[in-house]
Amino acid sequence: FLAAAAAAIMKMLLQALRFKYFIRHFLGYDVASTGKTVAARLAGEFVTQTTPSYVGGELVRIAWLSRNGVPPGKAAWVTTMEIIADVFVGAVLAFIAGALALYRGGSVVGLAVILVTIPTLAFWLGLILFSAKRTLRLPSFSQKIVETFLSKKKAENLINTSNIAIADLCNMSREIFNSKKSIGTFAVGIAITVIAFIFQGVSFMVLANAVEPRIGLFESLMATSASTALANLPITIGGSGLAELGIWAYLANLSGIPNLEDVVTDSQLNVIIAWRIATYHVPLVITWI
Repeated sequence: FLAAAAAAIMKMLLQALRFKYFIRHFLGYDVASTGKTVAARLAGEFVTQTTPSYVGGELVRIAWLSRNGVPPGKAAWVTTMEIIADVFVGAVLAFIAGALALYRGGSVVGLAVILVTIPTLAFWLGLILFSAKRTLRLPSFSQKIVETFLSKKKAENLINTSNIAIADLCNMSREIFNSKKSIGTFAVGIAITVIAFIFQGVSFMVLANAVEPRIGLFESLMATSASTALANLPITIGGSGLAELGIWAYLANLSGIPNLEDVVTDSQLNVIIAWRIATYHVPLVITWI
């Protein structure tokens, strides 16, 4: 259990170091010390883990960067690159997990994982491609919507500030696509993300190996990737229930594991619950602090 929690925390620390790496190489300077940057990233992770679909942490990081003198558009770009790295690596692993489930007869869970992953990947890739080709703006009707909650002047200021930030993000996007150095920076970020996801697989493997049958790192990585994909559905806070159901459904459809019938017994369900506590609730307390 302690090893599983340590692996989950290591994943978050790697994401925090990736955050600092993106800041240094995309902006060209450090905005704060490593400790403060890691703390800001972990604070954002707390918000991410307490909202449906794992959203909200980006706003914390953008606000923190802005407070440290980074223009909102550039702050949004750094955070967007983090999201793209997570979405890209998570989507690739989810597609592999879904295809593997289909191949092994798990049509329901396999299709669910693939269908849930496609819209998320399409949205973020589309945002990057469109922002690189044109300057995006909020739709005209957005101000009327905001005016239902704020005064007309405050609504105008908010919309104008948002459009300036979006324009800065689009400018950063064009600069990145025309810079080999920036593409290399993103590639390093992808590599860090892959290692982080491997630690997520390790977090389940060490608990699953406490009971029979033995489950290898690849199966654990596929199961946790499928679990994360299904937990992205905007139904429960932090994917509660969906993550557990996803990993159970995926394991129940794996073939080729000795004594497969033991995978879905009470002991294995207990392992899934223990994994969720070790990788969600324990890090949640740490990130809250």
